[in-house]
Amino acid sequence: MTRALLVALTLTTAVSAAKAGDASGLWIRDDGSAKLRFVPCGGGGTLCGYLAWKKESGGPARVGQKLFFDMKPNGENAWAGSAFNPNDGKRYTAKLTLSGDRLVTAGCVLGGLICKSFDWTRAGEHRG
Repeated sequence: MTRALLVALTLTTAVSAAKAGDASGLWIRDDGSAKLRFVPCGGGGTLCGYLAWKKESGGPARVGQKLFFDMKPNGENAWAGSAFNPNDGKRYTAKLTLSGDRLVTAGCVLGGLICKSFDWTRAGEHRG
């Protein structure tokens, strides 16, 4: 438990120390299986995320499908909102954390106690 708390505090400190960033643009998942495009929506720094490309055809996810909804700024280089998982058809609490050209997306349950995260890298172009 102490180790987990130390890791969480270290990650929080690292994210807080980063300069304010812009998560808008195209992102590729580290395993190369998908690309997401985050775009401003609704004003006030709010972002929405759409599936821009996927490696595997088939399955319930569709290119152009909105997967991240109303991601509002939640501290420096962080956003919070909701995410849709097309594989199970459910919405989850979502978090985005930006550090340079790296983005972590997380879908959470139980008030953020249990999260599954994915790492993304900015994919060339940048659209704001």
